[in-house]
Parts: sequence; C-alpha cells; structure tokens
Amino acid sequence: MIFLKDIPGTGKKGEVKEVSFGYARNYLIPRGFALEATPGHLKELKMREENISKKTAREIQEARATAAKLSGKIVTIKAKAGEEGRLFGSVTSADLAAALSAEGIKIDKKKIELEQHIKTLGSYTAQIRLHPEVSVAVTVLIEKI
Repeated sequence: MIFLKDIPGTGKKGEVKEVSFGYARNYLIPRGFALEATPGHLKELKMREENISKKTAREIQEARATAAKLSGKIVTIKAKAGEEGRLFGSVTSADLAAALSAEGIKIDKKKIELEQHIKTLGSYTAQIRLHPEVSVAVTVLIEKI
C-alpha cells in the first residue's frame, strides 16, 4: 500500500508498506488513506516526490535571493511619540511589513518576529523567517514624526 496520509502505528504519508488485505480493502482505501502499490501508482508517487523537491528547491532559492536583498537593511518607521520617546501605541510586525512593502519587498507579517514589543523610539532587530531554512535579521529604526 502507498500511504496518502499519516496513520499512527501503521505508516506515514508517501511510505510504501505491506498491510493485510482486509485492512486495506475495508479501511484504508475507502477512506482515501492509501492506494494499492501498482507500478502506475508507484511511478506517480515518484513523480510527485520529484515535483515537491523541485518546488522546495525553488522556494529556498527565492528565499535566499530575498534574504540577500534584506541583509544589512535598515528599515525606518516614523511614529507619533511623546516627549520622553514613548510611542502612542506600538510598532507591530504589520507596520514593518507595510514599510518593507513600500520599499518594494513583499513580506507576510506572520513571517516577521520582533524580539519585543516596540513602544519607544530607537533601534531594534527583527528576525524575518522567509523559509524554515532561511532567515535574515533586519534593523528597525523608529523615529519621531
């Protein structure tokens, strides 16, 4: 059987494993958890794995290219602040994503990790995780309007 989904105690997705005929016929195949390991299905599985590996390699390459653009970058965000330098509100990852978007670099706000909440003027470091294997640090400079 070729497993299409993880089944605890039986097999993992993409794994080819032998199971009893009744279990396969009555449980795995009707629920879409597995396919019979025919030569056609095995070839299809191999092609699917190759496509996934190519897609992952392309995503990593694109993430590294974006990381090269962001490396050493200083992003300046202007915000309203009081006399002691405390901001009215705080600067969030969405604000940082908007500032990067204005510079022509599209980054999802969920990929931006701030070390702490930015509530005062100054310089901070934000970690941007472009891919599970690629991340880059960006300096965020908060200035008064």
